[in-house]
Amino acid sequence: MAGSDLQRISRLGRYLGRDRRRLLLTLVLLIPVALAGAIQPLLVGQAISILRTVSGATNEAVAPILQPLDSTLALRLIIGALLISVLVRLALQGVQSFNIQSVGQRLTARIRRDLFAHAMDLSLRFHDRMPVGKLLTRLTSDVDALAEVFGSGAVGVLGDLVTLTVIAVTMLLIEWRLGLLLLVSQVPVTLVVLWLQGRYRKANYRVREELSQLNADFQENLQGLDVVQMFRREAFNGARFQRTGLAYREAVNGTILFDSSISAFLEWVSLGAVAIVLALGGWMVSSGAMGLGILTTFILYSQRLFDPLRQMAERFTQIQGGLTAVERIGELLEEPLEIRDHTRAATANTQESTPEGLPAPVQVMPSARGEVVFEGVHFAYRPDEPILQDLSFRLAPGEHVALVGPTGSGKTTVIRLLCRLYEPQQGRILLDGRDIRSLSLPDLRRQLGVVLQDTFLFSGSVGDNLRLDREIDDKQLKEVCRDLGLSSLLGRLPQGLDTELRERGGNLSSGERQLLAVARVAIRNPNVLVMDEATAFMDPSTEATLQRDLDRLLERRTAVVIAHRLATVEAADRILVLRRGRLIEQGTHLQLRAQGGLYAELAELQERGLARL
Repeated sequence: MAGSDLQRISRLGRYLGRDRRRLLLTLVLLIPVALAGAIQPLLVGQAISILRTVSGATNEAVAPILQPLDSTLALRLIIGALLISVLVRLALQGVQSFNIQSVGQRLTARIRRDLFAHAMDLSLRFHDRMPVGKLLTRLTSDVDALAEVFGSGAVGVLGDLVTLTVIAVTMLLIEWRLGLLLLVSQVPVTLVVLWLQGRYRKANYRVREELSQLNADFQENLQGLDVVQMFRREAFNGARFQRTGLAYREAVNGTILFDSSISAFLEWVSLGAVAIVLALGGWMVSSGAMGLGILTTFILYSQRLFDPLRQMAERFTQIQGGLTAVERIGELLEEPLEIRDHTRAATANTQESTPEGLPAPVQVMPSARGEVVFEGVHFAYRPDEPILQDLSFRLAPGEHVALVGPTGSGKTTVIRLLCRLYEPQQGRILLDGRDIRSLSLPDLRRQLGVVLQDTFLFSGSVGDNLRLDREIDDKQLKEVCRDLGLSSLLGRLPQGLDTELRERGGNLSSGERQLLAVARVAIRNPNVLVMDEATAFMDPSTEATLQRDLDRLLERRTAVVIAHRLATVEAADRILVLRRGRLIEQGTHLQLRAQGGLYAELAELQERGLARL
């Protein structure tokens, strides 16, 4: 096993700490289970030896404890002991199985919880390049495969090793020549099985990659189903999905090949070992060197000797699949957090040094005025495609600023950086004089209220989507909604605030979803309001109704508005004009029109209905 596998397993092994007692009990039970299984061939052999002695055979080895007893009594004792050993073994295996499955499910729940939390903490940059379907595969099937490694796989292998050890010692004590012959045959068998397992693991990694791609394609087509149907892409996308499915099937066939090769190889070797025992043991019985009871014992042992090997091969198949899952899960857990809450880290460890170039962490902003400053900010989603270049500007407390520019000029990126969804490669962003990286993420985002053009609503009730992280009862929430002019909207809904929303708010119109987005920001009373064309999908009457509340929401707050309508831009205190990530103009509407630059061109085109700002 590679060193990286051991490191990842040891890291994931901490999840088993709460189940130490269950695991210890399971490991302790391995020995009596193995002894109960190993004694059964001995008892059968002793029964045959007693019967042979009764018939006059003289070369049978009967246990000293049974020699003084009558043959009938001895056979009854053997049958009773055999029955007890079977019952004890079944009972102990039942306890083991329950404990193993219980630990496996606990392990699965803990790892999946941490994976989800880590995925939520990863920056948008990571999620931009990671398809949702592939991420879901790691959170579901990979975690389930990992549970088998720490459950039935690893514990089962330990049980098989204990069983092999007990059988090996017993065989050597009974007849060392036959025992040594069978044990020596295990060396090449083990080497071949390990080689096949290595090939299986590589094939299994490909299976999980192809399964991730399959899930990603399926999820993408479901999300874009309306586009698929409108543009009649069913046949084309179906053919592409079929190619992905064929690749997955070929990968699975590769694992089946190696898995079946292991099973067939062990079956042939076990049959060969039994044949050798029969040939050599039969000659020893004929020559009087060994009794028939001992030969019967060795035949049963030779069969049982390969049962643990066969089970170990099957479990190693599970383990190899689990190690693939460990690798993939480890890659996700080891994915570095680009957006780190340095304040929280400093609180957890007061001796941890502050990251280079950052001011000392603070827990709470001493004053919240709403001043926003960008100082020499450089940002790129990809190294060869800069989005913002040396961007600097200052928003005074309470100032309303509109961002204007052609598509791709970096307007939305400014919002994402201010909300710290991405980190700039150079420069810094200040909120009330403090670098936003020194603020705790909850405190930073508590100061910001963001209304995006593409509104996302969770499945659940309308009230839950308005509350989100705020603790507010229904009575207060209804009062706030009434003050915001949502009474008509809530009146149209079947159950008002308790109306259940479908996925992404599918049972509401785009304008209604945007109305709720504005409301849930207003409930939080932020100091800085960020709006990306918040009324883009509203009809004129709804927009007029909301405009009064928007004006009140903007009052005494710093506002950054990405605007595409001339009326919204004209109302701003100042307009920042971006092009290719650079600030090229700034001023009021009248000042910029008088300059005759890019803004004047865009405004004139919009007045003619030929462009958007």
